[in-house]
Amino acid sequence: MGQEHNHSHNANRKVLKFSLIIISTYMLVEVIGGLITNSLSLLADAGHMLSDAISILIALIAFKISSKVANYRKTYGYKRFEILAAIINGTTLILISFYIIYEAVDRFRNPPDVISSGMLIIAFIGLLINIFVAWIMMKGGDIKENLNMRGAYLHVISDMLGSFGAIIAALLIMAFDWKWADPLASIIVSILVLRSGYFITKSSIHILMEGTPTNVDMDNVIQTIQETNSIVSIHDLHIWTITNGLNALSCHVVIDGNITLQESEKILRDIEHKLEHLNIQHMTIQLESSNHNHNNSILCSIKATSLTHSHHH
Repeated sequence: MGQEHNHSHNANRKVLKFSLIIISTYMLVEVIGGLITNSLSLLADAGHMLSDAISILIALIAFKISSKVANYRKTYGYKRFEILAAIINGTTLILISFYIIYEAVDRFRNPPDVISSGMLIIAFIGLLINIFVAWIMMKGGDIKENLNMRGAYLHVISDMLGSFGAIIAALLIMAFDWKWADPLASIIVSILVLRSGYFITKSSIHILMEGTPTNVDMDNVIQTIQETNSIVSIHDLHIWTITNGLNALSCHVVIDGNITLQESEKILRDIEHKLEHLNIQHMTIQLESSNHNHNNSILCSIKATSLTHSHHH
């Protein structure tokens, strides 16, 4: 079961490495092109590509670090690093976009001359490269489940829009000599960058604040546990995300009077089996007998499912 997880991990890493090389190379081309042609929308798109490159690099480092084994000082391993990385990534995007918007406002007042033919060629090649990278990510990576992979993919998709913006601006300048098209396109691109930065930061902070995972239905979980045989009530329930695709649960469950150890183990297995279908991969459940109050429960069997067998579905 762990193999499947590792396989997707390796596939993700391969795709990311390849994308990083292509994107970083072309980003430099766009920066140089933007400076030579004097086009702010090319520079905005290069800023966008930089954010792509950063997000891919962070995702790569995160894969490497988060797969380091748990130790006594960090009992969940280094899985949280992915989330920290995503926050840094989101913040960088927000800063880049503010900078480009600031520059663009200045250019509306006195639009400089732009070499539109060169701008058009560079933007068009940029668009093709983005389409290519997005296609590789869709084919080879796990863009649905993994937050970092998904972040990197969404960057590349919105980057395509950036290249489109620069292409349209170049055409407008060539056809009608509308110099304002260039700063306008760069502002539109920056708003896209700002938006993705905001969402990445927001979802990462939710995880760091131990918020309930978005892919877990709390009411459903409570109902599922309560419907299990012999269960009277449930309290101290916590559900949180350790990292992408790894949700944890802990709770106290009160069971009917006198129950044997075998019966209590069956109840635990039962709950465990049901919860795995509800997107919870790691659980610790404490059973308490209804004859005793919360403080001195005698029947107390605590069971933590191991993380390794949780990725079987």
